Amino acid sequence: MGSAETQSWLQKLDEQLNVDVDWMDPAFSKRMASEFGVKPYDMTSNNLWVNIQMSHPDNKELFENSVKELKNEGWLAIYNRIAVGLCKANIDNIKNRVALQVNPHKAYDTQAVLDHARAYAREFERAGIPKTKYFIKIPSTGPALNAAPQLEAEGIRTLGTALFSLAQAIACSQAGMLYISPYYNETRAHDDLSLWPDVEDPATQHTNSARVVQIIDTYKRLYRETGKEQPFVKNASFISPKEAMAAGEMGCHSATISHTCIEQLAKLPYDGTKQPGAGVPKPQHVYKDAGPIPERLKKLANIDPLASAEWDGKLASTDIDYLANNGAELEKAIKKDPVTVERLDIALKLFQGGIDESRAKIEKAMKEL
Repeated sequence: MGSAETQSWLQKLDEQLNVDVDWMDPAFSKRMASEFGVKPYDMTSNNLWVNIQMSHPDNKELFENSVKELKNEGWLAIYNRIAVGLCKANIDNIKNRVALQVNPHKAYDTQAVLDHARAYAREFERAGIPKTKYFIKIPSTGPALNAAPQLEAEGIRTLGTALFSLAQAIACSQAGMLYISPYYNETRAHDDLSLWPDVEDPATQHTNSARVVQIIDTYKRLYRETGKEQPFVKNASFISPKEAMAAGEMGCHSATISHTCIEQLAKLPYDGTKQPGAGVPKPQHVYKDAGPIPERLKKLANIDPLASAEWDGKLASTDIDYLANNGAELEKAIKKDPVTVERLDIALKLFQGGIDESRAKIEKAMKEL
């Protein structure tokens, strides 16, 4: 699989953006390069993936040793050691950076976000992984994003996750973050397909495409106007291969894709005549060398299928300081957008469930020592 004559969708997408693996299994990342012809750019993760992977038989020794060594320092110290160990096991299979997500229970506590990100950084340093090879995922709330400028100043790169709106994206720009991850589909849709907008042409028809296009267009404008680097858009939460291909057409810098969706992309032979739209080759610099919105997507620049009935038709303003007063303006903007309120809350609760399971496993092991 992977000859020039039988280029896969995955290989084609890799020409248009950086393909990341949203999974922590080293064996799968190796397969991506050896079987699918695409080495992952970044490896993203979340509290669910850490929880799943820490119970994998291959990681039994890492888990047990971490518990023994840090049993007097509490469950979170053990969790951090395990999570970084899982990253280290996969880092040679990745071109660029690995990622870990802070405790989602602390999404509205700036100091707790700082403390957890710094604790991860100490573990990465201990594992011999430099700051150039990882980033920390931070929920896109006003208080949590206020930690990002301090972390960035310390050389700890960050990503704004659980991101559903343009206002959140602007706040991440103001925080100087490396990446953002807009969730293309809400987290519930992966289990309840009745919530999934399963459309033929996601780039133009998916209910969230307008928001993604507007985020990218806003970052292009901010780069032109200020010369300041903007976060790279790492689109996330795809259900179908068509959605991942749409990320290429929309101009995303990267797409972080589940192992199941990557498998599907690798099996589909690419035929440009059957694609609804065409992505362009990835530019040297995603904002400096960016072209205009593709003609067939221009209609998305000023609409919002997800907006409430009260929406006045105006996009979030880049003149508002969303980080001021511990993110009060961002929280105000989120509250005006029912879709973001609901999806952010559901995403945080999902990840809280993941870290709670990990805590229970660790504390059980601590008692058994």
